[in-house]
Amino acid sequence: MRSLGRLNAGKQGCLETGMLLSAYIPQPHLDPGTLDPLNPLLYESKKFSVLAFDRITMAILDIVTYPDMFLKQPTKPVENIDGSLQELIDNMGETMYQAPGIGLAAIQVGIDRSLLIYDISPQDEDRCMKVLVNPRIIESQGEVLSENEGCLSVPEYRSNVKRFASILVEAYDRDEKLLRFEAHDFLSIVLQHEIDHLNGKLFIDRISPLKRQLYTRRMQKQLKRGE
Repeated sequence: MRSLGRLNAGKQGCLETGMLLSAYIPQPHLDPGTLDPLNPLLYESKKFSVLAFDRITMAILDIVTYPDMFLKQPTKPVENIDGSLQELIDNMGETMYQAPGIGLAAIQVGIDRSLLIYDISPQDEDRCMKVLVNPRIIESQGEVLSENEGCLSVPEYRSNVKRFASILVEAYDRDEKLLRFEAHDFLSIVLQHEIDHLNGKLFIDRISPLKRQLYTRRMQKQLKRGE
């Protein structure tokens, strides 16, 4: 997720997403449980290969993009918050900041696990990355229009998206502490966008079928031309 924008006053309220909401560049789909801590493993994807190690320090990860159907599958819950997951979290953080972004879901870097990170602090302030493991929305209320919302997993496209104005979220942090907190307006939209990723949903799934179809056709033509 990239930095969003401002909340505009109005009947429902409008949040202008001044930058994109997630991150991009295709990557193989990895399961952290399959990585050997002693040896590099070569993972193959449709168009390229990547060397993946269980113990890489602060690596920049590639990000899966639409229309890769991997993005459409719901993620599996995280069962253990171990050293491998901590390293994944750190690498996701480096990837998010390098994008630059304000949020990233594990599914976007090819990891089928319910995990997301975010940092909505201003770019000129110190980093303050938050981690949510197995997050879920408990309650929601109100409505806000996220204007010009975009996602680097959905390149070259933006659209207005209706979101809840406030949500109640439950999750674990990276230290296995149970969290339960309210998120409003800007933060609410950021978390809804990332939690959607964990549920196999993209922001274009929340726009009209016609707009989505036109975008899909454009991307399919680009893929055929090898762009």
